[in-house]
Amino acid sequence: MNKLGHVCYLAIFAWLLATLSNGGSWSAFAQAPKQAAQRKFALTANTPAFWTLMRHDAKLQVMGSGFRFTEGPVWDKAGFLWVSDEELNKIFRLYPDGHREEVLALGDPDGSTYDRQHRLLDCASVLRAIIRLSSDGKTYTVLADRYEGKRFNSPNDIVMGPDGAFYFTDPTLDLPKGQAQEVPFQGVYRLDRKGNVQLLTKELTQPNGLTFSPDGKRLYVDDSARKVIWSFAFHPDGTVSDGRIFGREEGNTNEGVPDGMRVDKAGNLFVVGPKGIWIWSAAGVHLGTIELPEQPANLAWGGKDNATLYITAVTSVYIIETNAHGFIPYE
Repeated sequence: MNKLGHVCYLAIFAWLLATLSNGGSWSAFAQAPKQAAQRKFALTANTPAFWTLMRHDAKLQVMGSGFRFTEGPVWDKAGFLWVSDEELNKIFRLYPDGHREEVLALGDPDGSTYDRQHRLLDCASVLRAIIRLSSDGKTYTVLADRYEGKRFNSPNDIVMGPDGAFYFTDPTLDLPKGQAQEVPFQGVYRLDRKGNVQLLTKELTQPNGLTFSPDGKRLYVDDSARKVIWSFAFHPDGTVSDGRIFGREEGNTNEGVPDGMRVDKAGNLFVVGPKGIWIWSAAGVHLGTIELPEQPANLAWGGKDNATLYITAVTSVYIIETNAHGFIPYE
């Protein structure tokens, strides 16, 4: 997540809502200054392979709106989506009909995942910790908040690895104001079942989204500051090596940066980037982009056959059906 890159979109949509509620029209919105130009949904293919993963007639639907800054989507087969709101400081259950239930008030909740028992883990930025919610979601347990006795910066995103441990990024993007950075770098970490924290790499400037290849042999991590995606060899002992640049997601100012990411069962990557969701082949080819009305921060697989993408994007949560089948490590 990188909220600074989304501030302009919050302003745009706040202006739009105010205009419409006061009897304004879409035509008035179209006459807004160029820096507040309306973004539209579009499927932009760079190669024919894009259409093997996306339908030509795919429709973008709004699952929920009226949020402030959405993050941390996790689909539950009971028929709801976990959603974090970093500005409202709450975690919600969002249902397909658009209604939502507040589950927990928490300062700046960020990326989330399930464990194999389908308990929600969240990157709690204000707590500077990785937490696990109780079964009813009303309380939480801190699983880790320090590395070598020093507090994390602001944990950002988390995934389960092929070994059952959890892997998370710790940039300074949401370091609470007035608090000092204690760890002198921005790391990527492994958290095992006993609560031990292991540093994997500190090469990245601002590590953000991360995911594993379906075969568990590669760990992908993006760097929001450098606008690149890294690929590391992953080993059975939970270590990584041979880090290299997998791809670059460059765009114009305020179009967005690399953020949350997911992978499908074929190894294709779906990565937040400028204007929307960039789809990459396992070979590092940018196949095309799902362009969105609001800049996304994260995404999750779910629905029937895990073919549905649930996308958190500033004030809204969007849904789009794909031809892909998402890889979900905790299933």
